[in-house]
Amino acid sequence: MSRLDAPRRVVPGEGPGSGLACKALQGLSPSTLPRVSDIDWSAPWLADWRWVGEPIAGQIAQGRPQPEALNAAGRAPVCFVPQTDLPAGTAYEAFICDTGQVPTREGLHDFFNALCWMHFPKAKQALNRLQAAEIARAGIAQVRGPVRDAATVFDENAVLIQTRDPLWQALQQRRWPGALVERRCEWAHTRLWMFGHAALEKLVRPYKSITVHLWRVPEHVGVQTLDAWLAGNLQPQQLAAKPFAPLPVLGVPGWWPANDIPDFYADPAVFRPARRPGGADAKPHGAAELPAGA
Repeated sequence: MSRLDAPRRVVPGEGPGSGLACKALQGLSPSTLPRVSDIDWSAPWLADWRWVGEPIAGQIAQGRPQPEALNAAGRAPVCFVPQTDLPAGTAYEAFICDTGQVPTREGLHDFFNALCWMHFPKAKQALNRLQAAEIARAGIAQVRGPVRDAATVFDENAVLIQTRDPLWQALQQRRWPGALVERRCEWAHTRLWMFGHAALEKLVRPYKSITVHLWRVPEHVGVQTLDAWLAGNLQPQQLAAKPFAPLPVLGVPGWWPANDIPDFYADPAVFRPARRPGGADAKPHGAAELPAGA
């Protein structure tokens, strides 16, 4: 085995053989679930979130109620309220749309959701309005329609990617060696923005199979216009088409020390080939990665 040449970003205390690298959140008791104090803010996927999130997390770790600490930051277009403020029988998305208040539980899931409201306020408002409109149109059903389903996938699990056509096409076609080994140098010119709060929650205790849903950002979109562009791009027709590309996120070059070795990607249980139409592998890649009830 040879090591790959792209610069790598080692996350202290994590990696091959680490307990954090292989333990999923599922099945953990409340006493062992990760907390905001467990977040490693030096992790590469948190590079855009640290300057806002770390001070808030410090207040929560010291005992300040989570909604109070989040509101004190003054960076969101909504107010975070205790979960008990959500009336029984009222849909979460409809309540937010009607009141401008986000019911918020203590814990990582809602913490990262709140940080996303701070980083992408226009896009989060657009997603909320879209979901509230779908609920008003079709009600709450046991099975979501295609628009609400895709909006939920995006909200929970999306990562924005800005890259060139050859790499994007390799990712879409799940040509993993081509995308992540042969084109490894291109990742130095590829921009990633985390969005999905469920994905961020899982990454507090990383494990290899965490799979995100990539959403492509055109090359002309800059950091200052990203939120506005995304809010306009999240249209029902666009979401219903589900233009996602799955990616086991610890395969991003430089994001995990184990992926320096090409054999890291030779794991068909994680880096699955493109599914054949109607074949046995037709289950959407990463479908099991969404939290139950999301």
